[in-house]
Amino acid sequence: MTTVTIAVRYFAAARAAAGVEEEKVQLPAGASVADAVAELARLHPASLPRLLEAVSYLLDGIAVRDLTRPLHDGAELDVLPPFAGG
Repeated sequence: MTTVTIAVRYFAAARAAAGVEEEKVQLPAGASVADAVAELARLHPASLPRLLEAVSYLLDGIAVRDLTRPLHDGAELDVLPPFAGG
């Protein structure tokens, strides 16, 4: 089976919940951002699933609105928690 490997970078509360700043995640070829999110929840079941419902994602530096967007090998997925401010 062909796979893609992506780099996932966590920021702020997402970093604390994941317990790592960055990790490589391997997914089946044709996987989407939603598939990556499901895998992140599986990898960090104690702390990350609830936070993943409220975060924003950047794929290769571009905001992701459609989680069905396909991933390519070497992609960078940033996990950004909601930011407070004003």
